[in-house]
Amino acid sequence: MADDLTWLLRRLAESVPHTRSAVLLSADGIAKSWHGMDTDGADQLAAMASGLCSLAQGVGTRFGGGDGVRQVVAELGEVILFVTAASVGTVLAVLAGREVDAGILSYEMGRLSTQIPAYLATPSRFSSANGNR
Repeated sequence: MADDLTWLLRRLAESVPHTRSAVLLSADGIAKSWHGMDTDGADQLAAMASGLCSLAQGVGTRFGGGDGVRQVVAELGEVILFVTAASVGTVLAVLAGREVDAGILSYEMGRLSTQIPAYLATPSRFSSANGNR
């Protein structure tokens, strides 16, 4: 299994016009791989995307939204943030310009998530047997 999935994120960004950057992160907000931004930006976006997923999960739990977050979209000034559950314990966050075709980007993010889930899975940091790290 590849440790650095930057190539995968680069391919996603290059396949959808107006896509600026992408970060693959663990569900608890740790940036694993990124394209189109520096390390500090990737770390910050990973933390924020994890928080958005957590908030969306809370809404789903409270108001019957089902079992898990599929996608969160935030439209901001000149950028749109897409956050998608990529695999078990893994989240994909993508920043794109307002000109992006949101349907195509969402489709490509979903396709990426289903094509190679073995690369995207993040193992749990805790042992379920005894609760130790």
